[in-house]
Amino acid sequence: MRGRRGLALLAAALLTVPLTATPAHAAETFPFRDPHLPLQARVDDLVGRLTLGEKLAMLHQYQPAIPRLGLGVFKTGTEALHGVAWSNDHDAGGAKVDATATVFPQAVGLASTWDPELLRRVGSAVGDEARGLHAQDPTVWGLNLWAPVVNLLRDPRWGRNEEGYSEDPLLSGAVATAYGQGLQGNDPSRLKTAPTLKHYAAYNNETKRDQTSSNVPQRVLNEYDREPFRIPLEAGAATGVMASYNLINGRPATVDPDLAGLVRGWSDQRLFNVTDAWAPTNLTRSQAYFATQAEANAAVVKAGVDSFTVDDTDGEPTTTALRQALDQGLLTEKQVDTAVGDALSIRFRLGEFDPDGGPYAKISPSVVDSPAHRQLAREAAADAMVLLKNDSGALPLKAGGSVAAVGPLADDLYTDWYGGQLPYRVTALDGIAARGPAVSSEGADRIALKDVATGRYVTAADPQAVAATAATADTAAQFDAVDWGDDVSTLRSVANGKYLGYNWGPFVTSESAPTGWYVQQQFKVEDQGDGTVVLHYAGYETQESWFGANTYVTVGADGKLGLGSPTAAGAAHFAKEIVTDGVAAAAAAAKGKQTAVVVVGTNPFVAGREAHDRTGISLGARQQALIEAVRAANPHTVVVVQSSYPLALTWAQRHVPGIVWTTHAGAETGNALADVLYGDVDPAGKLTQTWPRSVADLPADLNRYDIIKTGQTYQYSSASPLYPFGHGLSYTSFRYSGIEVVGNRVSVTVTNTGRRAGDEVVQLYTHQRTSRDVTAVKQLRGFQKVALSPGQSRTVTFTLTPRDLAHWDVTRQKWVTETAVHDVLIGSSSADIRQRASLRVRSETIPARELSRTTRAETFDDYAGATLVDETKASGTAVSGGRLTFKDAALRGGKTLTVRASGSGTVEARLGSPTGRLLGTATVSDTGGIYSYSTVSAPLTPVTGRRDVVLVLGPGLRLASFSIR
Repeated sequence: MRGRRGLALLAAALLTVPLTATPAHAAETFPFRDPHLPLQARVDDLVGRLTLGEKLAMLHQYQPAIPRLGLGVFKTGTEALHGVAWSNDHDAGGAKVDATATVFPQAVGLASTWDPELLRRVGSAVGDEARGLHAQDPTVWGLNLWAPVVNLLRDPRWGRNEEGYSEDPLLSGAVATAYGQGLQGNDPSRLKTAPTLKHYAAYNNETKRDQTSSNVPQRVLNEYDREPFRIPLEAGAATGVMASYNLINGRPATVDPDLAGLVRGWSDQRLFNVTDAWAPTNLTRSQAYFATQAEANAAVVKAGVDSFTVDDTDGEPTTTALRQALDQGLLTEKQVDTAVGDALSIRFRLGEFDPDGGPYAKISPSVVDSPAHRQLAREAAADAMVLLKNDSGALPLKAGGSVAAVGPLADDLYTDWYGGQLPYRVTALDGIAARGPAVSSEGADRIALKDVATGRYVTAADPQAVAATAATADTAAQFDAVDWGDDVSTLRSVANGKYLGYNWGPFVTSESAPTGWYVQQQFKVEDQGDGTVVLHYAGYETQESWFGANTYVTVGADGKLGLGSPTAAGAAHFAKEIVTDGVAAAAAAAKGKQTAVVVVGTNPFVAGREAHDRTGISLGARQQALIEAVRAANPHTVVVVQSSYPLALTWAQRHVPGIVWTTHAGAETGNALADVLYGDVDPAGKLTQTWPRSVADLPADLNRYDIIKTGQTYQYSSASPLYPFGHGLSYTSFRYSGIEVVGNRVSVTVTNTGRRAGDEVVQLYTHQRTSRDVTAVKQLRGFQKVALSPGQSRTVTFTLTPRDLAHWDVTRQKWVTETAVHDVLIGSSSADIRQRASLRVRSETIPARELSRTTRAETFDDYAGATLVDETKASGTAVSGGRLTFKDAALRGGKTLTVRASGSGTVEARLGSPTGRLLGTATVSDTGGIYSYSTVSAPLTPVTGRRDVVLVLGPGLRLASFSIR
């Protein structure tokens, strides 16, 4: 979602619209305002009173007021991922919108608590604050919340890693359910807020995200990418989904038929589905999927989407295109009525049309950033922290000892694109200093850049026009450089504390932190091998027309910096002078102290974020050097990693005695960190995604979505991770004993064998020993967090049904539980299994394939070089190119190969392998278009028995289905 651009203008426009209008028929009570009537009757009554124009207006993200019926403005989409977001003060046409709110840990941090009850409490607090802000200004803070994000974290290079919960669908679904239940409140018929799950579906890459197609075979789509949406929807913990930007198997997700079918079937409530920002116009622009916006908008509605997020507050382009669609017969008014009813349904459930506004109407702005919420934020931040390593009792620390808190995140806090404005800041240094003597050093190199051509230094003496004009490297010509990874650095002016940025030209030092949709405060300082460096501007989307090809910094005749070269060869060369070696200064500060705490990590606006993926997962080189230097200076070193995604901490894991990980955890980060470091809180967080040793353990291409074939996540990977899924240590110890499997119940006894109280997340995994299909190495089936005093034991019981052990059978297009023996594995992480048992399941055996029946091409067992594509623009999946393997087919001497395909080309049927015996070839002549199909038959050499059949598809052909008869 990129709708924050121009938010000030949106707020200004909304302030001109009546928020609550006095009804023209104030004395008249309409049936839709009767809370005793069934929801459907109320919706039908209101829809029936709307004119066609009013109905169409209800399908835009800003539903206008209808004074004659007493309807006020309704705004969809307040961000609430880990607190009410986008809550910086915005100058809305002269009116200030004060929206400071409680910021909880990033979503991946909240999930790291593995504590659904805590997530429910956090969600409830966020829902309260959304209500409080709504009471303050409903035109800016709507009650339709766009959270949680349930896209799975299969690859840490995804720019939006911090927004998701986990690489596991069960864990993500459970966490999303708890958070969504908190957002909604506990009233049986009315909603506190209306949460929307993002982003449906198979969305894990930012680069050309609106143009790339996620190639997702059926098993992965059903078992993996759809599951975290299904779980909260079936639990009634969400009121709809947002369609993602990407294409899914060749079809834009904005018009995915799942939105009208499968997704709505998961809920017993009426859902309200929305597009992502500007996605409706992507259909005619970047995706070129439809020729006109009328066609596109009609397809969006028919696909099951009820709200167009586009054109900011201006609904006219949307309603015009919809009216054209109606006039052209592309859409019916009945279909419009259904979508409008969906859109209005959540307004009824929010209590808007009840006489008293519903049970949550009295929540006031006083709840925002309340003392109770501050305390909850501290609790959540502490519980989210993960103790990665703790050798020789490095932690907890003893209060009162001298500490050096060093590193770029030691005395600073950052929020992210979907985080609100921090109402206050407690840094790591603040939290540590409250426990005893502490000194600090940022560890940043202080540098000066001298233009080799002129001998002049780059200076920010005029912060609005940075130029190479200074004769000496005084304070105004000094910058603190921090390397954030992917070779991207920020340069902060020593003179004014502001960051060097492009600002669309000229270069300025005006921002107090890297920020904005286009994060323009990013540079790569590239060594030229001759003692000089060049500055490569690394702001987001540098290849767009905003900047053209010139991304290297040049110096003009007046000394001003500009973007004037596409390569380093034409860039200005600078001598980089080190004024202060930050690494050496930090090591000096750490020497002789009782403990050195090195706080390193990532900046959420730098080296990856929405619309920008990462290429690596390493710490910035100077941050890595900082850890090594401090460890050499002080053997009692603890590393605190504050990051939005896994990092390759291989050196630290080998050499540093203590390592703690946290996300960017909000205003209470420092207090929570001190609570954990000093042992007031026993660390109980567990990782929700695998931490690889390096990018070599990841697929070469971030866009490879088939986790089974590529061996991704803990379920299918054979690599040895740095830290496994579910990993997290404690200051105490736990013994697992007495596993029992009786019927569908699995139990184990967990005992605290240490000297202090602690929480343990007990994790249940299974592995199916035999199957017709590839099965996971192990898969999470349940988890429970238990609190135990020293010496205390507790029996933890899980329920494990045959349905829980089912997987998607591609041969029959349904879920199946096979007769098999399953290993039952219980432990402290996916790699730390403490107790094992087995479970014999008697169910069914997947029969041999019946290729004599019409078989969908997409139901292959294996493939190579094949691309999944849209069969038609409305529905269906076909396959283009490559080879498809259909295992264990019952061949019965069929003499004819029949294919249904579009385009032109051949389909070869071979036995056993792509180079096996050729049984026959079907040739498809030009069908006249990719969506025009013809059915072609060809003679086939008869074969009997159970054999593998391989179809080899020629280029230029799309295969929808086939049969061998």
